Amino acid sequence: MTLPVLTPEQRQAALVKATEARQARAALLAKLKSGDISLAELFDRDDETAKKIKVSQALRALSGIGPTKAAALMERAGVDDRRRIGGLGTQQRRKLVEAVSA
Repeated sequence: MTLPVLTPEQRQAALVKATEARQARAALLAKLKSGDISLAELFDRDDETAKKIKVSQALRALSGIGPTKAAALMERAGVDDRRRIGGLGTQQRRKLVEAVSA
């Protein structure tokens, strides 16, 4: 499948939209890191910004959890390393929240 040819204006608009989306995800992760919201609250959000965050990024934003511990938590919960929050099942969300809370 070939990519559509975009006009310079369309390309610029797409770049601006992508930048805004990245900044919104970064802001949510910063709130998670600072403790303003919990992992459960992040999982409960019903907006596209939260749904597009990778689970591994969300776990690594929590204090005391690095790449290795995040990978172990995800493996125990049965979550693929490329999964995003919007693609998590109810049981996977519950297992991750319980593991982080304990």
